[in-house]
Amino acid sequence: MHPILASEEAPPLKPLDRPLYLRRSGKSLLIDFRTGEPAMLHFGADLGPRIPELSLLSDPVAHSSLDIPVTLGLIPQASSGWRGRPGLRGHRNGQSFSARLRVVSVELRDDGCSAVVTQSDPDAGVTLSTEIRINDGGLLQLRHRLHNDGSDAYRLEELAAVLPVGRAATEILDLTGRWCREAHPQRIPLRQGTWVRSGRHGRTGHDSSLLLAAGTGGFGNRHGQVWAVHLGWSGDHESFVETIGDGRSVIGASELLGSAEITLAPGSSYETPWLFAAYSDAGLDGISEAFYAWFRGRPHHPGVRSGKPRPVVLNVWEAVYFDHRLGTLLELADSAASLGVERYVLDDGWFRGRRNDHAGLGDWYVDEELWPDGLTPLIDAVTAHGMEFGLWVEPEMVNEDSDLARSHPDWIAGPAPRSAGGTSSARLPERWRHQQVLDLVNPDAWQYVFDRLDALLTQYRIGYLKWDQNRDLTEMGHGGSPSVHAQTLAVYRLLDELRKAHPGVEIESCSSGGARVDLGILERTDRVWASDCNDALERQTIQRWTEVVVPPELVGAHIGPTTSHTTARTHDLSFRAITAMFGHFGLEWDVRQLQGAERSGLAAAIALYKDYRGLLHSGRMVRADEPDPSLMLHGVVSHDGTEALFALVSVATSFSEVPGRVALPGLRPEENYRVELVYPAAGSGPTFTQVHPPAWLSPGVEASGRFLAESGLPMPVLNPEHGLLLSVRASGGSAPSAGAGAGAGAGSISGNSGRRVQHG
Repeated sequence: MHPILASEEAPPLKPLDRPLYLRRSGKSLLIDFRTGEPAMLHFGADLGPRIPELSLLSDPVAHSSLDIPVTLGLIPQASSGWRGRPGLRGHRNGQSFSARLRVVSVELRDDGCSAVVTQSDPDAGVTLSTEIRINDGGLLQLRHRLHNDGSDAYRLEELAAVLPVGRAATEILDLTGRWCREAHPQRIPLRQGTWVRSGRHGRTGHDSSLLLAAGTGGFGNRHGQVWAVHLGWSGDHESFVETIGDGRSVIGASELLGSAEITLAPGSSYETPWLFAAYSDAGLDGISEAFYAWFRGRPHHPGVRSGKPRPVVLNVWEAVYFDHRLGTLLELADSAASLGVERYVLDDGWFRGRRNDHAGLGDWYVDEELWPDGLTPLIDAVTAHGMEFGLWVEPEMVNEDSDLARSHPDWIAGPAPRSAGGTSSARLPERWRHQQVLDLVNPDAWQYVFDRLDALLTQYRIGYLKWDQNRDLTEMGHGGSPSVHAQTLAVYRLLDELRKAHPGVEIESCSSGGARVDLGILERTDRVWASDCNDALERQTIQRWTEVVVPPELVGAHIGPTTSHTTARTHDLSFRAITAMFGHFGLEWDVRQLQGAERSGLAAAIALYKDYRGLLHSGRMVRADEPDPSLMLHGVVSHDGTEALFALVSVATSFSEVPGRVALPGLRPEENYRVELVYPAAGSGPTFTQVHPPAWLSPGVEASGRFLAESGLPMPVLNPEHGLLLSVRASGGSAPSAGAGAGAGAGSISGNSGRRVQHG
């Protein structure tokens, strides 16, 4: 038998004469068509340019089972003997409930790394096309399109995207959380059966899994095999890992559809969201590398699109809340500009009737009582300082106490239709933060929101929208039918059309913090707000796990007040600054009140971020498998390995008197590096608790990348909830570069690599 060549090397043949073998960036997907069904044999590491004759690799047939080997298809089917979750569930008035899809065509794209596989079942009257691609960096994308070929309606219940998981996987990891405590990991053993995470929030949800992973036992940041998926969808969804009785495991996800939510008329189609999947043989950091490469390779990625670095933000929410007085806001602008702020965001409270969160949502007109001259005086002052002006909106919601709700009660979404005359007794969903959901499936409601936002963006010099969405979509309905699917698409279309009309405006996805963080919304927005909690200790975990998928330049991370608004926990400035550094840096603080050392310390921290943001927003994220649970070490290393910035953070008291030698992973082993403490200055403030620091700390030290990774350096003793930043540069370097690699528009960034910052 002759070996089978990889598809990218194969001579032209009929599509079904050979397997589909997609390879890129050290990852591969292998699909066999010998049974007439696309059988997924492998997803994971690259198998090399040649694979064996697949007919010799057929599985055995066990006693008391089907008389043929059971196929795991692109769509797992009962008609092929699959006894796990079916990939397709649907029917025609109770009939045609079990499809028998078989391949009719395979189209390999010119790049050799993407393909479309089309299957059909004439008896069931459906055709399914599956688009697959492996991107540069190894991230795989997969989505299905189901077409109704029949003469009557087809009611779709589920269409899932799945991939095989290697037998080495014995453990599941996903994320969960709540408001102000998003993105916390949980682990369970992978056993026979199904682990399902359902999101029924109408949005992604504070408890979103964000990433569902299966891997070898104890897989960590930098070791172990990991298979991971994310569904790029902002509505209801399910993700799952399943092991069936024959020992095979799959990982996948699907949109979670409401009752009769998708009924396909003859000739119509349904397309699934993209499933994003990554494989790594080097732990979770390898998963992040694949996602980061995809994000930063997009032509519309922030920095790539705008050509500018990520600006330092001041959001005024925790400074003034609903107290919008022009004099106060002008003072904030003056103070922020003197600190080095580059974007000023006016938060909730600027529109008609908005004095608290009980009223006004939907009335997107500048409040004439608060702003007799409109927003122009504030915007002129902000832009005169060289800052960009941003504005908070929550266009998907409505207060019942609003002119909009009084004029159009039928525009409020709910379980039953409502009349336009205001006399309807149809029940509304329970209020959430005194608000309801605006039915954007209604074309008139959609057009109203678009027109109001378009008018604001046309009238005023607004460079940024903080787009909030502050409630779950419970009992989400349009015309008496469930409508989460249609509402999600309407929101996407609203964002798409506004971006088309105002291409220079950046948009942040905020959803009571981190309740809508997914790749569906991030295709249309420029960053996410990871949490309403600015407590630096909580943020260490929230940001670390959000950034396993989302690169730091897309994750808003702000320095809040000394005492946290949400937890009442008090932290030193240096700890808050170090935490915010590894994200899209900003402030949420009444900076007018800062004086003396505290003010100069904040200005120095802002300057330090500007020095390093090119690196932070382009390099490889590195997270150490630190054995001491009281310590966290993470950093960013440039793609050429010439520089890095590491943060060592103490999140609790340690059992040990001293930290011992802490390794700095991810550097080039044979390169010689100089390591220096850059923030805070040695011996400053309450950060350190020791009689003498390690000898190297003040002068710095030179060592090879191999030494730093294998032996490490003795670290100072940190008080709990404090941290430090270490600059690592290849010997002979002079200044931190803008950061090698894609993204961030980093070419305009420069600074002094030897900078040491004294904090207040």
